Amino acid sequence: MRTLARSLRMTADMSQKTVQLVMGRLLTDEDLRLRFVERPRETLVDLRDQGYELTADEIDALVRSDPGVWPSMARRIHPRLQRCSLRHA
Repeated sequence: MRTLARSLRMTADMSQKTVQLVMGRLLTDEDLRLRFVERPRETLVDLRDQGYELTADEIDALVRSDPGVWPSMARRIHPRLQRCSLRHA
């Protein structure tokens, strides 16, 4: 029983870390953020295909988030921590 509980806790911790990593990328990577705002589900599935261990529920929750929150929060992060888009160049 302890092994199962430990395994479930480790899975939950890993899942939470993955969601935090994805959220961090959405806030600091302008190209990714623009793609996500335009095509949220496709963008997250692409990240999962690249190795980010996102569950279907996590993808759904991120897709259902207010799309305006990402650019709004990104503007509050210091530019030196941002990865700017080259689309505008």
